[in-house]
Amino acid sequence: MSASKTYIVEHLDEELGPWSELEYLAIAKESQENGAKFCLSSLPAAFKVPEGLTAIPAFIAETRGVEEIYAQDKSRVCLLDPAAAKDLAPEDGETFDVFLFGGILGDDPPRDRTSELRKKGFEGRRLGPKQMTTDTAVRVTRMVVEQKFPLAEIPYLDFPELKWNEHESTEMPFRYVKGEDGKPIMPAGMVELIKKDADKAIDDLM
Repeated sequence: MSASKTYIVEHLDEELGPWSELEYLAIAKESQENGAKFCLSSLPAAFKVPEGLTAIPAFIAETRGVEEIYAQDKSRVCLLDPAAAKDLAPEDGETFDVFLFGGILGDDPPRDRTSELRKKGFEGRRLGPKQMTTDTAVRVTRMVVEQKFPLAEIPYLDFPELKWNEHESTEMPFRYVKGEDGKPIMPAGMVELIKKDADKAIDDLM
């Protein structure tokens, strides 16, 4: 199957927090660069899509749920599911052209929000044992199904520590893809947002 890929996050929250916005922007930009599409589905009618996302041609805002969009052909859709029986593999890129994420990734501790989608009959694949942010999960999926990396051969960084100064740091409770600079690949602006949140948490303690 040579069809271009579509990555869908079933957005299960009424609003879009600053972390999710940065993650979605990163997914949209990387999808655009790789000739893929990125869709947020099940958006409430009153949901305000940020201008940065609407400016990216690869991005699609959709009020319908995935089960409605693909009602006629669920076999095209692969649900990335921590409870699936099989790991995602390069050959899955020949079987599926739509990859569905249930908004569960990036929760710490993880909530099994994928269970709602699992009940709808989509075939599932795992991305391994460690919790990932949403943009990391899409990045890993694309590396496997488009670039044909076996899941175990992707360079990972687990629970990286972001050091702010000699005394302060934040450990991230997620798995990331390691960049060429040896650092975790994160959305633009994410490190600054994490530092701001860390500073706010310290201020709240004082």
